Amino acid sequence: MIFTLGLVCHTELDYKLNQGDYNVSLQTGVLYVVATPIGNLGDITLRAIETLRQVDLIAAEDTRHSRKLLEHFAISTPLTPLHEHNESRQMDSILEMLAQGQQVAIISDAGTPLISDPGFIVVRAAHQQGFRVVPIPGPSAMIAAISAAGLPTHRFTFEGFLPAKAAARMAVLRALQKEPRTLVFYEAPHRLRESLEDCCSVFGDDRPAVLARELTKTYETLRRLPLRALYDFVVADPEQQQGEAVLIVQGATHAPSASYEISLDLLLTHLLAHMSVKSAAQLAASLTGVGKNTLYDRALQLSQPGP
Repeated sequence: MIFTLGLVCHTELDYKLNQGDYNVSLQTGVLYVVATPIGNLGDITLRAIETLRQVDLIAAEDTRHSRKLLEHFAISTPLTPLHEHNESRQMDSILEMLAQGQQVAIISDAGTPLISDPGFIVVRAAHQQGFRVVPIPGPSAMIAAISAAGLPTHRFTFEGFLPAKAAARMAVLRALQKEPRTLVFYEAPHRLRESLEDCCSVFGDDRPAVLARELTKTYETLRRLPLRALYDFVVADPEQQQGEAVLIVQGATHAPSASYEISLDLLLTHLLAHMSVKSAAQLAASLTGVGKNTLYDRALQLSQPGP
């Protein structure tokens, strides 16, 4: 494969353009958190490749999986496993290497480490011991999915993987039922159908949602539909129940509460002292977003003399 890349100097790792290649001068005693492709190998950055080549050790979530990636880019750096079952044990040896002035990189199976992946314990400990922690940014399934979802992105909440058991999953979803921010979940393929069905039950069939599956891979899916229609789409096509998925659900929109209606009455009363019922309703509608007809009816009631 040949890639045409725009080269940009970066002071953090002292990149130098030298006969078409980057020379990377690594800091000593630094922990690097390195993002790797989520599917398409062309998404890896030059900085990630050179960092992984020059560190003393790569701590990988699954060494068998990561070895294929490293071989593809001719990276021969030693590997050690770092996963949820051994992270506490591995922490001491990694910190000892950093104390000796060596460099260690953390990678996950795909995407940005620590995002619903191991690494938090080691990164936290490195900070506590005073070592530098340097992110090498790159692919992230969450960011890739939400950037292309067509749902509001100015505020969103990432909830990671939903619980595997139905009761716990429903409890989490109910707690998020009135959350106004866009909701982003990771989901395993064998639970996608059940999770979508639970989302329909809690959020309603018509809540807009997006399924982003197998991003950057050959059978990539990016489908935006109301939740019930999205559920039907997944049920009708078993292929959609394979591969890792990102599920994005639009946040809740809130109807005015009873206390807000009291505030509307107060607003309408003040407006009615200076203008007609129609004008008061129009102005209140523009200020609050409540329907003009609803406000007109209420303003008409308020304008009637009492008994």
